[in-house]
Amino acid sequence: MEDEVDPQLADAIEKTSVVRAPKQALATFGTTAVRYYLVTEPAFRDLAGATADPESVVREGVVRAERPQVVTPYFLSRHEGFGDHTQDYLKYLIDTYGPDSPGLLYTYTNEAMETSIVTGTPEEVATRIGERLDREERALEAVVRGVDEMWDVSLMKFIYELTSRSARSNFDDLRTNGLLGVEDGVPREARHRIERLLDMARSGQAKPADVHRELERWGLFDEYQDRFLGLFRGR
Repeated sequence: MEDEVDPQLADAIEKTSVVRAPKQALATFGTTAVRYYLVTEPAFRDLAGATADPESVVREGVVRAERPQVVTPYFLSRHEGFGDHTQDYLKYLIDTYGPDSPGLLYTYTNEAMETSIVTGTPEEVATRIGERLDREERALEAVVRGVDEMWDVSLMKFIYELTSRSARSNFDDLRTNGLLGVEDGVPREARHRIERLLDMARSGQAKPADVHRELERWGLFDEYQDRFLGLFRGR
């Protein structure tokens, strides 16, 4: 019997909506910073009484999406920290699509900025903010109507929808640039990423451990061993 979805979680997902989406997709070849305004009805509303003036909570922050990575089921299976169920699913992907089937991996960080209480219902406040962003032509800013007690779930739903909207154009960009091709089990984009990591490690912008981890996940350490060890020469 399948596990039932937590009713509170299901309710938060259902009640979350993107009032104003970013006008641009996530960048294919760089980092994208999207400012969000997450508007909710305050959880303390019931305590204030029905006669109180309507107020809304506005959480303002920045979601930073790193450059999407081309990965394969084989690569993901060599990540640490996954549970047994995840490994079962990755085995299913390998059996179904092959170990070298390319996909995109998106990574995010949330940089919360401030929380404020403003006058007006969430619908009114979200509309006001959205209209202002339109007037100011803010392409990478969004307004989300969410649920106060589970605001983080509302934020994750927004991120998921943003990723889904961006994935097709990101795939097309990578395909056009020939980076989705796989050679000896390794996507061309992954080799480009390793080259960038090596350059960054030489200039001190990345740690050699990051390079080593990437090489091990792709099973490429022997191939790049001399160049990796070269990072330590002269230190």
